[in-house]
Amino acid sequence: MAELAAETPRDRVDVPAAAAALLAVTLWASAFVGIRSAGHHLAPGALAIGRLLVSCTALGLLVLVRREPLPARRDVPLLALCGGLWFGLYNLALNSAERRVDAGTASMLVNTGPILIAVLAGVLLREGFPRKLLLGCAVAFAGAALIGFATSHHLAPSWGALLCLAAAALYATAVVVQKPVLARVSPLMVTWIACTAGTLVCLPFVGQLWQQGSEAPASSIGWLVYLGLAPSAIGFIAWAFALSRTTAGRMGSTTYLVPPIAIALGWTLLGEVPPGLAIAGGALCLAGVAVARR
Repeated sequence: MAELAAETPRDRVDVPAAAAALLAVTLWASAFVGIRSAGHHLAPGALAIGRLLVSCTALGLLVLVRREPLPARRDVPLLALCGGLWFGLYNLALNSAERRVDAGTASMLVNTGPILIAVLAGVLLREGFPRKLLLGCAVAFAGAALIGFATSHHLAPSWGALLCLAAAALYATAVVVQKPVLARVSPLMVTWIACTAGTLVCLPFVGQLWQQGSEAPASSIGWLVYLGLAPSAIGFIAWAFALSRTTAGRMGSTTYLVPPIAIALGWTLLGEVPPGLAIAGGALCLAGVAVARR
């Protein structure tokens, strides 16, 4: 009876980590709506630096209130690299890409990222290549591809497609860089320093933000503030917390939930009824993530 009642740590579900991961991907999915709306009046660089300034300020105040300890010197370069790649260059690449390709194509191409994370984490972080993780990634990627084909008008080689692939590579590398630091530094401090690094990368676009922001409607400014507070600040803290409690490969697979959640939000908030194939693709994404996280 004791053997039947025993439960190994691997069998237990880390509820806080799972909830944090779900919160992060939900907020990131909502960012696609915000980027599409604010992008009508703000250029990619202006939008990136605007949301980062909002996020960096909010996170900095939280760090001061909580009196978070500073990281060791050896961790600062890694955090700066993570922030420069993910908060800075990734945002610029994705914002620029979505001006050249439709959302469906962008979603499919960017979702090559979790596969890159699994490969990089298996090699560099020695997480190995669990069969269920690889199988789940394959199933989820098939779902993301189905969503992409169902919601895109065409898929042709272009600068937009290359920018999407570059964005995927940037964030996959950043996740692998971020993972070992979270064993020593709090998720809040990791997010704030990374966000600060990304802000420095995007500083050349401050003038553009000042010029376009003064002419943009209130709705675009409201979306910019939302992007800075919710997907950037809260979303990345939740991600860092969840990543600190699981492997990079498994967390990477969770981002396959972004396309179906984005479709659900577009359906609910914008009245954009998705094609049947997109719904089927969303179901595949959910199934693949369930397999990968086991």
